[in-house]
Amino acid sequence: MKNFIYTILLFAFGIYAIYEQSKPNPNPYIMFGAMVIFMVGLYRIMKKIPSKNDTENNEHEHDEN
Repeated sequence: MKNFIYTILLFAFGIYAIYEQSKPNPNPYIMFGAMVIFMVGLYRIMKKIPSKNDTENNEHEHDEN
């Protein structure tokens, strides 16, 4: 449920940043804030997804010992 909320916020701020950028004189503070929130949201979602290389690295570490 938490990831769902983060995903919705992520898309909302991403869309808002794109909308703000399309204005003739976009506010740089709003753009910066929207991009920071977008990047933090993306980081929080992506850190929970395991890398497909993690299992391969763990297998190689056990083989070397």
